Amino acid sequence: MKIVIAGAGEVGTHLAKMLSDESHDITLLDDSPERLSKISTEVDIMTVTGSAHSFQDLKKTGLSKADLFIAVTPYEERNVLACTMASYLGVGRTIARINNSEYLMENYRAKLRNMGVHELIYPESLAAKEITSSVKQTVTRQIIEFSNGKLLLLGIKVRENAWVVNHSIQEIALKYDSVKVVAINRENTTRIPSGSDIVRDGDIVFFVVARGDQQLVFDITGKKPFEVKNIMFLGGSRIAQKTIEKLGDQYRIKVIENDREKCEKIADKFGKVLVINGDGRDIKLLKEEGIEKMDAFVATTGNSETNILSCHLAKSFGVKRTVAEVENLAFMSLAEKMDIGSLVNKKLNAASYIYKYTLNAEISKVKCLTASDAEVFEFVAKPNAKITGKPLKEVGFPEEAMVGGIIRGEQGHIAVDDTVIEEGDKVVVFTLPAGIKKLEKYFK
Repeated sequence: MKIVIAGAGEVGTHLAKMLSDESHDITLLDDSPERLSKISTEVDIMTVTGSAHSFQDLKKTGLSKADLFIAVTPYEERNVLACTMASYLGVGRTIARINNSEYLMENYRAKLRNMGVHELIYPESLAAKEITSSVKQTVTRQIIEFSNGKLLLLGIKVRENAWVVNHSIQEIALKYDSVKVVAINRENTTRIPSGSDIVRDGDIVFFVVARGDQQLVFDITGKKPFEVKNIMFLGGSRIAQKTIEKLGDQYRIKVIENDREKCEKIADKFGKVLVINGDGRDIKLLKEEGIEKMDAFVATTGNSETNILSCHLAKSFGVKRTVAEVENLAFMSLAEKMDIGSLVNKKLNAASYIYKYTLNAEISKVKCLTASDAEVFEFVAKPNAKITGKPLKEVGFPEEAMVGGIIRGEQGHIAVDDTVIEEGDKVVVFTLPAGIKKLEKYFK
């Protein structure tokens, strides 16, 4: 697939690196020769110096022959205009990064589609949704819903007190047939387990389960959900503000922000939120503001190191639930080793959203997993697809991937060897990077 990306910022460069690994023909457009020169030394892609809202510069990228145009500059008005221009020049599909939730309203989205802006991506909103889920679901490292919660993927770090520890995958399946282990992350390496693999203390285990059976997963992993009422945010970023919006009024929220002007804006916007102007790295200030009484601590300063260390500090004060925004991918494994709780990465969220448009199969959801190089897909089984019509054990599925479950109609079901997938089923598949391209032929 030929893909043109406008914007060599963090999201654009991460996308270029990820998609080039999948053997796509990538062209990156940016007005900064320095940024383009830097990425050219790291990734084998074509770069074009120019403006995303210049017809001549867009033409230089070979846009008329491109299948996908992705505009992810820092300025949403440029992205929207660039997508409109790209559509006029003949590109197959366009995606624009935005930072205004009004654009997501259906009546406005229809207008934008008419202008040639086919899809919208709001990374801050996606990150806020993930943080909100992490705060509400207190015992998981990651939770992903499929088809409005008919199936769930739960990533849980297990300790020595958990029943699953020192039991094999086969033993777990025989005793609890309503849950399925689809992957294990051990020492920052993710693997698709066989029946003989043993769960160890400290593993992050990924379970697929129907919503009604999630308590069973908590029981066998030794987790006890608790209620969150008091939440402290370190940093009043856009992500923090979107998260506060999504959380609603049922929580007591305190925000510590160093920028006084930003404090005033947040205080005006959220009347029930207590806003403190100060340095959140100041331990004395944190104590004065009652960090020991918090149920959850969310670090969204925009600085990965500050977020990681502050969550580690919050843990030392007894805060049970901590969430850190970690944008520096190099720090993800370090943060996981420090055992600070849930991690959120805006670039991974954006990549997950865009990735489904680069595969030659019908996909209703795709998610890159934090602290892991694995991904989970929700494919739709097409008529006469290779995956349909015979038991999974006879399909010859790639060893780098595993079917976790299916959604048929209104019901979610755990997949077993004898499961037969039918046309129209939504199929939840957990896969390592090596398995992604292999999956297409099973669902086309």
